[in-house]
Amino acid sequence: MKRVIYIFILLISFSGLKAQERGTSENTMGIIEGNDTLIHKNIEEVRVFPQRKFKNKRQRRRYSRYIQKVKKVYPMAVEARDLLTKYEPEYNALENKRDRRKLMKNLEKELLSEHKEELKKWSISDGRILLKLINRETNRTPYSLIKDFRGDFSAVFWQGIARIFRNNLKSGYDAEEEDRILEEIVTLIEAGYL
Repeated sequence: MKRVIYIFILLISFSGLKAQERGTSENTMGIIEGNDTLIHKNIEEVRVFPQRKFKNKRQRRRYSRYIQKVKKVYPMAVEARDLLTKYEPEYNALENKRDRRKLMKNLEKELLSEHKEELKKWSISDGRILLKLINRETNRTPYSLIKDFRGDFSAVFWQGIARIFRNNLKSGYDAEEEDRILEEIVTLIEAGYL
């Protein structure tokens, strides 16, 4: 009877053991020099940002709200990038202006039916962040995107509307200076920290 109990305990203790799981990095490579082995392994890039220091609670709240807005808007910018990579070759392959216009109208209807109610709840600052993020994700200004897909008149019209609300469709994305905080937040979102 004691032997059965020992075997049972031994089996229970071994059932909890697992082999090491492989990481997401590539295979390692080693170089042997004399008695030393130097191992080379590709690892993911680690970004380090300075710790944010706030003068008061108001600044901390504004930064927290800004993070929440970016988290809300960022998926839409990623979707815009994906749609651009999907539809731009198809759009450029069409030679007839009528077919191009029809493609854009159908895409616009599809997007409005999917996102109209959500966009109605957004503030002007949400739209401003979206414009910056679309520029970041597509490497093209919203003005140039509208001009390429909808024409000069539409681009000028929407630039006028944007200027009424103190936005500029022609302004670029400057990750080093003007949009440094936005770039930091998006990088943290992409890394999974936010």
